[in-house]
Amino acid sequence: MQSENKLLSLLPLLVFLLLYLSIGTYFYTQGSSNAFYQFPASSCVLIAFTVALLIGFRRIKKQIQSFLDGIRDEYVVIMLLIFLLAGAFAVMMREMGGAESTVNLGLSFVPARMILPGLFVISCFISLAMGTSMGTLSAVVPIALGFAHSINVSIPLTMGVVLGGAMFGDNLSIISDTTIAATSTQKCKARSKFKMNFKIALPAVIIVLVALCFVGNPQIEAKEYAFYFIKVVPYLVVFTLALLGVNVIIVLITGIFLAGFIGMGMQDITFLDFGKIIHDGFMSMTEVIFLTFFISGLSSLAAEGGGVDYILKKLSRYISSKKSAEFGVAALVSLAGVCTANNTIAIIVTGKMAKKISGHFGISPSRTASLLDMFASSVQGILPYGAQILLIGSLAKISPFSVVVYSWYPVLLGISGLISILINHPRA
Repeated sequence: MQSENKLLSLLPLLVFLLLYLSIGTYFYTQGSSNAFYQFPASSCVLIAFTVALLIGFRRIKKQIQSFLDGIRDEYVVIMLLIFLLAGAFAVMMREMGGAESTVNLGLSFVPARMILPGLFVISCFISLAMGTSMGTLSAVVPIALGFAHSINVSIPLTMGVVLGGAMFGDNLSIISDTTIAATSTQKCKARSKFKMNFKIALPAVIIVLVALCFVGNPQIEAKEYAFYFIKVVPYLVVFTLALLGVNVIIVLITGIFLAGFIGMGMQDITFLDFGKIIHDGFMSMTEVIFLTFFISGLSSLAAEGGGVDYILKKLSRYISSKKSAEFGVAALVSLAGVCTANNTIAIIVTGKMAKKISGHFGISPSRTASLLDMFASSVQGILPYGAQILLIGSLAKISPFSVVVYSWYPVLLGISGLISILINHPRA
């Protein structure tokens, strides 16, 4: 009976997933252009929250307290703030002409065939420097969106390219939350984990780069593209600060005000417009904030109810050898990622158990940390309800599910990890 109660704590998340994916998939098969908005995800998550309250109606105060604990988690609050600032920066750059000038500058000098690979490499470098996929997406998605329109390439494909680069650094950066969580729980050095992780991820990076040189059929019309270099400066400043490792919140605030001042100086916007644009940018992110708010709370309820921990312990019983131990660590953190929709939290939830398993079977701490981070990031990059894809959906005004189809790098990262376990290479 106790195990049934623990599993019941996972029901609200399952209700959300089933409603969102099944209804969206149905309308997609019917040819609807907005299949996953016919019954919005925000409505699905509210129904799931109601289910959670009904399950725990006898201890409603404790349920709500646990829900609120999930929402006020430090990682969640930072994500919500980044959403707001990203929305304001994207709209500000659009309204003052910065996005258009940046795209036209690129179209004037970069060969069409190299735009998608270039976006991937830029996203990789920025995320590696910043240590956050969210900050990378906030900076790069508006530019990528402009390129997609100009070179007549699928927007979901372009967004998938940027997502891949963002997840590259989220996984590998020494200063990322996931690296800190993985190395802290396994008691190993970040440098050792990076070396191990990079060797496994490199084949995925190469495959994506080569593939991007031959997909999309990008075309640049032969004409002069007008641009004002001064309007490109906010992006350059944002990229530079990101590469220097400045906090993403400071980076985005700097970008917002710099873009606003340049826009006012060139008389593209007024001071009143400046205030209204910031507000419009904030409001453009309401759906993604709403979803993150509720999903974080539901994940907390699942963890508090013991459902996630129960499944993880059940899975750990099937581990009987070194190789199955590594597959087990990958499965545990992947499942936790699906349940929590947060790769950092997934690593923290499974870290202690992974250390115990790896210690018993003689797996090095750097190897275990690498597996934890790699599979957590791989899963995070394909979750249509994960913060990264939700942010892309809000900024690009497309269905999150359409981005998942082009999440090539996260998928290849996971495959590369599985192959690494199978061939027992590289070893620490």
